Amino acid sequence: MDLKVTKYAAVGRVGLITLNRPERGNAWTGRVDTEYRWCLQQAEADAQVRVIVVNGAGKRFSVGGDSQALEGHSERGGYDRGLADEQATPGYGLHPDFDQPFASQFGLTKPVIAAVHGAAAGIALALVAFADLRFAAVGTKFTTAHGKLGLPAEYGLSWMLPKIVGTTRAMELLLTSRVFLADEALDIGFLNGVFAEDELLPRVLAYAEDLASSVAPGSLRETRRQVYLDMHRPVGDSISESMRLLNEMMGTDEYRQGVRALVEKRPPNF
Repeated sequence: MDLKVTKYAAVGRVGLITLNRPERGNAWTGRVDTEYRWCLQQAEADAQVRVIVVNGAGKRFSVGGDSQALEGHSERGGYDRGLADEQATPGYGLHPDFDQPFASQFGLTKPVIAAVHGAAAGIALALVAFADLRFAAVGTKFTTAHGKLGLPAEYGLSWMLPKIVGTTRAMELLLTSRVFLADEALDIGFLNGVFAEDELLPRVLAYAEDLASSVAPGSLRETRRQVYLDMHRPVGDSISESMRLLNEMMGTDEYRQGVRALVEKRPPNF
């Protein structure tokens, strides 16, 4: 695919996806969505890539829906992606509920980490919420945004945000569409860490590389799938599935490598 509004690169064991419309604050469009899915598919298919990092070029991660596109939707009386080409579907097929935008990331075999700076609003906040881990630069602004546009909560934010920060906090952020900053986002549990802006991407890439080298790929894959599938099944099913996976994964080379590393008191070579 000819990438016009995103960039993709493999950096060591990390697949780095960059939203690349800095002149428009990386505002989201149908083209961005199509290219983002394609980039996810490249990372998912690359055996050398074990962790995916998403960031934004320029001064902001993403201001959300493009204002010009939003105006066009208003004139047409509904959402129009504006593209006829078929979209990639990385992560589809694990669970029917995951075969949707952003929720499909639950079906990937590799963790997704968001590195956010400047601003993340509306649909961009949903993208960040559906990442496995979230880091931001000091002063980054977040907002659900939809209430100021007369819209509903976007792309599953009403489902995901309460699971991250709790219903009480999520309800206030969803109902008011107010801006909340990185420090508050960290305090309420939305973020895993906050760094100086010039340190954000290097710190996140180092974190991702460490995750890729110190944890078995099979463990990364199955642990995140357990978490997301457990949101849809009873505790008994969760336990029985974990026991099945234990028996299965104890027969793998990754398990044998991990045990040898533990006995020999050295880092594993996954």
